[in-house]
Amino acid sequence: MRARIEILAVTGLPEVEAGVALGELIAHALTRERERIEPADVVVVSQKAVSKAEGRLRDLAAVEVAAEARRLAADLGKDPRLVQLVLDESSRVLRAERGVLIVETRSGWICANAGIDTSNVPGADLVTLLPEDADASARRMRDEIDAAAGVRPAVVVADSFGRPWRLGQVDVAIGCAGLDPVDDWRGRPDRAGRDLEATEIAVPDQVAAAADLARDKGSGEPACLVRGLGRLVTGEDGPGAAALRRRPAEDLFR
Repeated sequence: MRARIEILAVTGLPEVEAGVALGELIAHALTRERERIEPADVVVVSQKAVSKAEGRLRDLAAVEVAAEARRLAADLGKDPRLVQLVLDESSRVLRAERGVLIVETRSGWICANAGIDTSNVPGADLVTLLPEDADASARRMRDEIDAAAGVRPAVVVADSFGRPWRLGQVDVAIGCAGLDPVDDWRGRPDRAGRDLEATEIAVPDQVAAAADLARDKGSGEPACLVRGLGRLVTGEDGPGAAALRRRPAEDLFR
């Protein structure tokens, strides 16, 4: 049988507010669209919506700026209040040059500005922070969908990350539940019968990137339903996207 993947943007969602059960909101929106969620589906949700639901917003006007943030901001040409938030959300700074601030977040991700974002947030000085634990966010939304629709699809929390040596951003998974994060092909034969030695497919990242193509970042569609990946969906929540982080001992670039 020919493989087929279908991706549907979830429409009709209201502006997400702090405290809302986001999984329930998505389930109800799909019901209104007469789309039945299946156990083999994957629901991909933007980090921005998750952060809003979890109250991970900050007002720059209320940020107290320390000397280190002022120094970095002057060197990089950035808002010192934003730099202070980046430092607050980071375990260490990896690069600070040419207007770019690359850090390791407290949850272990390597990204620009600790994932802090000003887009699609109401208010001139409001910004969103990354979820404190996006894997826990994915597990919670999976439970909320189950409570609302009686089914437990996999859930991916996606965010846009830049990439070394390549232009442009790509959505990757910073949280997931119900997916094996790595589809390990090592030891399996290729078409010629040779054993594969290095192939490990980052499944949640590929799902996040594919889903991003089905929604417009300016259209208020923060979630997608992905179908056709049932072989990768698991009943257990699994280790989450944290399993995709490379161990420091194996990292050649830090």
